Amino acid sequence: MSGQCCWKFISVKTWGQSPEVDIQTGERVDHTELLHSLAHQGSFDSIPDVVRPGRQEWDSAGLANAIFASLPNNIWNRISLTLNPADTACLALTSKTLRIRIGYDPWEILELPQNREHKISFLVRLDSYYPDHLLCYPCLIYHRRTQKGEEKLKGNIILNPIFNCPWAKEPLPLPLKLRIAPGHSLPFSFVQLVLRAQHNGCEYGIPAQSLARRWKCRESEWSHHSSYYYSKGHLLMRVVSKSFAQPCLPPSGLRYLLYSREDYWPYFSVCAHWRDGELMNLCKCALSHIPKPKETIAQQLQRGPQLSMSLRNANPIVTLCKDCRPMRRCPECPTEYLIDIKFEEDRNDPNNRFKQAIVITRWSDLGDGTTPMTPEWAAVNGFGEEYDSFAKIGRRGVSGTFESQNGVALPGQRMLSLNPKMKKLGEEGHDWY
Repeated sequence: MSGQCCWKFISVKTWGQSPEVDIQTGERVDHTELLHSLAHQGSFDSIPDVVRPGRQEWDSAGLANAIFASLPNNIWNRISLTLNPADTACLALTSKTLRIRIGYDPWEILELPQNREHKISFLVRLDSYYPDHLLCYPCLIYHRRTQKGEEKLKGNIILNPIFNCPWAKEPLPLPLKLRIAPGHSLPFSFVQLVLRAQHNGCEYGIPAQSLARRWKCRESEWSHHSSYYYSKGHLLMRVVSKSFAQPCLPPSGLRYLLYSREDYWPYFSVCAHWRDGELMNLCKCALSHIPKPKETIAQQLQRGPQLSMSLRNANPIVTLCKDCRPMRRCPECPTEYLIDIKFEEDRNDPNNRFKQAIVITRWSDLGDGTTPMTPEWAAVNGFGEEYDSFAKIGRRGVSGTFESQNGVALPGQRMLSLNPKMKKLGEEGHDWY
C-alpha cells in the first residue's frame, strides 16, 4: 500500500512539471541525441571508422593504377590528342603509371618554339613546389632566389638582381618592367613575389606593403609616393605625384613643369596610352585655374599706385572646371587618374611657405602575376590584345577598390573616358606636347 502511494506521488510530481523549453526558439528541448552520443564515447566502435577510410583510399589508388595500366596505348594516344601539350604533361606527372603509359613525348613537345605559351602554362602550375626559386620568363627556368625574403625595390640606377639569369641584360619583346616615374620602375618579378606570398605563404615571396616607396625626383621638384594592395587575386597600385606650380605659366613653362627632358615622358606616373588621350590637356587646364598669390597693400604699392582687393583677399581653395575635375579612366588599360590642385606647405621656401601644388593620382590593376602577358599587365604596358577597361572593370573602379582598404571613401566623381574620341596618333599627334 505504501509502495503504491509512493508511485502515485512520483507520477503526479513528474507529470506536474512543465517540459524544458528553449528560450530562443520556444521549442521543447530533446536530449535523446545527446544520450545516444554518450553511449559510444570511449568505446572501440569508432576505431574501424577511423582506420578504414585510409585503407579504402589506398585500395582505390591501387585499383585506379591497375585500371590505367590495363588500358591500351591507342586510348592514351587518343586522350593525349584531345588535350593541349601543357595538360598532357600535367597528366603524365599525376602518377608513375601514367608517366609510363603516356611516355616522355609531352615534355619533348613543350620544348618546341611554337609551344612556348604552353610551356609557360605548364611551369606556372609548378610554382607552389619551389618556394626557393622564381620562374624566369626569358629563359623559362626556375632560378634560385639570391635574396630570399629580403628582396627590396630600388631605383633603376642600382643593380638589384633577385636571381642570376644569363638573359638579364638582353632586350626582349616581353613587358618585364612597368615604368612608374623617371628613374623608377616595377619589375615583373616583384609582382610574382607578392602574389606568390599571398597564394602560397610568406616563404614564397614578400608582402605587398614592402613595395611602398617615397622619393623625390632629382631632376625636378616632383615627389612621388607609391603603394600597393592585394585584392581578389590581383595586385593594385597607386602612385601619388605632386609638384608646386606657379600661376599663369606660359606654354614653355608648362612643358618645363610636366615633361622630363630625358625622354619627354611626364614626370608623374602614366600608362602607355597617355599620348592618345586628353591627359596632358587636362593637366594644363588644371594649372590654368591656379590663382595669383595673395599680396598685401604694401606689396602692391611697391609696384605702383594701383590696388587690387582681389589680390589682397585671394582664395587659396581652387575649384576645377567641369573638364579637369572628373576622374578619368584609360579605355585601353585598367588605369584611372585624378587631377587636383591643393594648397600645401613648402618647407624649403622661408618667404612663401604655402603654395599651390598640382597632385596627380594614378591607380592601376597589375593583374594576377602569372605571366607577363596577362591582360592587365600587358595592357598597362601597351602590349597584348585590345583591352576594354569600361567593359571589364565595371562600375566600381580600381580607385574605389584600392581606397576601401583603409575605409576611405572618395568624393563622388564622374568617371569619364581619357580618350573619348579613341584617336590613336601616338607621337604623331601634337596635343600631348
